[in-house]
Amino acid sequence: MTFDKALIAGKLRRWEKYLDEYKLPDWEDIPDIGLYMEQVIVLLKYYLDYLPPELKEEQFLTAAAINNYVRKKVMPEPVKKKYYRVHIAYLLIICSLKHSLSIPTLQTMIPVDLSVEELREFYRSYARRHRLAAKYFIEQVREMAAGVLDHEGSSEISTASTADLITMSAVVSGFSRLLAEKLLLLEGKSLEEVGNIEVRRPEK
Repeated sequence: MTFDKALIAGKLRRWEKYLDEYKLPDWEDIPDIGLYMEQVIVLLKYYLDYLPPELKEEQFLTAAAINNYVRKKVMPEPVKKKYYRVHIAYLLIICSLKHSLSIPTLQTMIPVDLSVEELREFYRSYARRHRLAAKYFIEQVREMAAGVLDHEGSSEISTASTADLITMSAVVSGFSRLLAEKLLLLEGKSLEEVGNIEVRRPEK
């Protein structure tokens, strides 16, 4: 793989600036007037505009996907084909996590039968964590891409190779998903139920 270092550095700085300023909408700012499917899709694409124009997929979110979330009871049904604040809040959480977690895992994270008050608190907490995670991610990318960005790295993960940065990003993503899923499997369980698990290292 061949990459232009100046181009990669410029793109990384641009995305860093975008993520540094990005946040999910506040609960009160989510419309609660009853939107039709087409309006919801336009709104969600606006709220979840993570990708620069050259990486966007035209079908970032579809009516079929939303109908599927309703059918699988990942979110509540619309009211007379209209979507309100509670529906949009569920969709914001689902769509911002769907590339990291499977639908069954999402179902354990976000119960579909939350009251409006419970969902409001859940969403507010999620939005705060989402913001903190974005800032943490920026710091990690700056460290991993230290050589690309021409600043001093402080650990072994720092690299000047875009190929190495891609590899590291992909591996970290996989480990992060595994950690989230493993921790979710422990919900409601005790150490006695799970038992002490001895980690065995391969023999030399």
